Amino acid sequence: MMLSFVSLLSFTLLFIHGGSTQPPFACDSSNPETKNYLFCQTELPITQRARDLVSRLTLDEKISQLVNSAPAIPRLGIPAYEWWSEALHGVSNVGPGVRFDGTIKAATSFPQVILTAASFDPYQWYRIGQAIGREARAMYNAGEANGMTFWAPNINIFRDPRWGRGQETPGEDPFVVGKYAVSYVRGVQGDTFQGGKLHGHLQASACCKHFTAYDLDNWKGTNRFLFDARVTVQDLADTYQPPFEKCVRDGRASGVMCAYNRVNGVPSCADSSLLFKTVRGEWDFKGYVTSDCDAVAIIHNDQGYAKAPEDAVVDVLKAGMDLNCGSYLQNYTKSAVLQKKLPESQVDRALHNLFAVRMRLGLFNGNPVPNPFGNIGTDQICSPEHQILALEAARNGIVLLKNDAKLLPLPKSTMSLAVIGPNANLPQTLIGNYAGPPCKSVTPLQALENYVKNTVYHPGCDTVSCSTGAIDKAVDSAKRADYVVLIMGLDQTEEREALDRVDLFLPGRQQELIVSVAKAAKRPVVLVLLSGGPIDISFAKDDPRIGGIFWAGYPGEGGGNALAEVIFGDHNPGGRLPVTWYPQDFTKVPMTDMRMRPESSLDYPGRTYRFYKGDTVFEFGYGLSYSKYSYSFTRVSQNNLYLNHSSSLHTKETSDSVRYMLVSEVGAEICDERKITVHVGVKNNGELAGKHPVLLYVRHGNHGNGRPKKQLIGFQSVILSGGEMGEIQFEVSPCEHLSRANEYGLMVMEEGRHFLVVGDDKHPITIII
Repeated sequence: MMLSFVSLLSFTLLFIHGGSTQPPFACDSSNPETKNYLFCQTELPITQRARDLVSRLTLDEKISQLVNSAPAIPRLGIPAYEWWSEALHGVSNVGPGVRFDGTIKAATSFPQVILTAASFDPYQWYRIGQAIGREARAMYNAGEANGMTFWAPNINIFRDPRWGRGQETPGEDPFVVGKYAVSYVRGVQGDTFQGGKLHGHLQASACCKHFTAYDLDNWKGTNRFLFDARVTVQDLADTYQPPFEKCVRDGRASGVMCAYNRVNGVPSCADSSLLFKTVRGEWDFKGYVTSDCDAVAIIHNDQGYAKAPEDAVVDVLKAGMDLNCGSYLQNYTKSAVLQKKLPESQVDRALHNLFAVRMRLGLFNGNPVPNPFGNIGTDQICSPEHQILALEAARNGIVLLKNDAKLLPLPKSTMSLAVIGPNANLPQTLIGNYAGPPCKSVTPLQALENYVKNTVYHPGCDTVSCSTGAIDKAVDSAKRADYVVLIMGLDQTEEREALDRVDLFLPGRQQELIVSVAKAAKRPVVLVLLSGGPIDISFAKDDPRIGGIFWAGYPGEGGGNALAEVIFGDHNPGGRLPVTWYPQDFTKVPMTDMRMRPESSLDYPGRTYRFYKGDTVFEFGYGLSYSKYSYSFTRVSQNNLYLNHSSSLHTKETSDSVRYMLVSEVGAEICDERKITVHVGVKNNGELAGKHPVLLYVRHGNHGNGRPKKQLIGFQSVILSGGEMGEIQFEVSPCEHLSRANEYGLMVMEEGRHFLVVGDDKHPITIII
């Protein structure tokens, strides 16, 4: 029997309330001098206030503020500030800005992002961001955080299954990653789900990272510091850049982090085309740009791109970077100015952006308590609501990959259970990386013991590397139990920042352990995989003795309970894979090859479900349920889309003689007028109620010539009882959803038939030029 949530909470909360101190702030009204400072006058525009503050600083004071650990300026009453804090899937102590050594001992630890993404639920993503933002502000208000700028979300595309940091991302699809970015950023910063509420004030500051084409850490001797990502303008336009554009344009993120690597020869943090022209110019970015930590130093020390340290400083500031995580700008900016390599105005420009963000956070408005977000208290941290949300997110993300002969859910009348595997009883594995101490800790083993009193446990291997194991003892445990659950997979010793994988198999003797236990068990076994990246488990997929398979990512503090609930049917799984699961054979492809599109003549299969031509273990978007769902297009507002109403529009032809128009020439007005409303009927054909994500794709009638095989353009969740039918509505914007990037990196709309696809049903839309 399960323990109630309240009783679990009572003995697992690690959070202690009380004894808080006030955070530091500038513009204290009790100091009469502040009345003379324009930067303290809250009725003035923030740009004017920031300019006034910077104008009062000496050159040395200015330079001191260009690094993440910005010291105090006592003569102006400005306290020290720490820019580097992390909140990837909960407030973390990875950066120096947040600590858990005072009255606050923990924060809600949500599932690692890759599992959260598997719910395909933007509103849930928003609620998680909102909870993280509130807990972050509460920590600051309690005086236990030195900053309110959080370097998340990680919105790089999970391009290669070996990437150690893929776990931190929302997956391989730029549309999904962009939606996640917007939802998370709006939640953290205190905006509404629809956006548009924020007018200056920020609850906390979010930062889109790592800009751009960053998705290799350390693979076979190639590391992220020296890697030069060679990317076509086409791939930049339709894969690598869209999530960042969404994060900035729609999410209105107040921060962007430039990456370590070079892109086509130029270090990201020194690329004015990327930072100034694209981010600030085309996307109208109003926040600050920070380097990744020590990224400026490597431009000279490692990449040799800049001949002298001062040249690296000049390169990044002129390119549009504002803040250096590290000390390089502190050490070399003054000599760059004195050598007349760098005008002081470039330092001022950066500081205007930095102080504007601190002002938007309310840190220059006097005592924060009566100001917006100043009353968020420590009762928000590890609150019951946030912990329930963490449990919910884990439930909704877990993906059922196999369920032969309806083995699952296991009966609650189960008399004996064997739980086997190195990931069964390690709370830290559930959390993933970039995490702080969780509010509570329940392992999968502990949660399963709440369902079956007679549960025996054996790890089988000492660690997930499984170089040595006690397979015989695990087999003995399995023989005696009614049912067996194996909890296997990876952890941070196998995949993490600075560590990419070299193959896609389970480590060490894990496969041997699984097969041996499955052969010995009375019934087919259940296999649970904890991992961030995909694993080639073809052996288990094809083995009838392995009846059920789950992928549970790194499911956070609620993951143990969520997993047990799904296994025993208290929750009907609905998660879907946000990444393609490739076979081991894919590792023949060099991780350094950034091309998305296949090249048959070179035996290059391409990447992600949009372009990959090859076998898969499981496809992007795959996920089973204890129910079966069917779909049909019930109504589409228009089937033919005419774009030739204006004689001023120019048409061209592709190399395979398809006529097209540039989206930029079609214009926003026509794009809005031609929106298509799509109604999809969904039926739950099973007996159990379930939450089910519905995925809407589009594919072009003409294959090849660089076109995606298909492209996700919408997703929504529907909650249906057994036997119930519902209807959901999608809005298809032709200019956004029916366009593609051509080889010149320009978005085009092509004449001809396109197909909307949901499940096995498809509906034609014809574009007429």
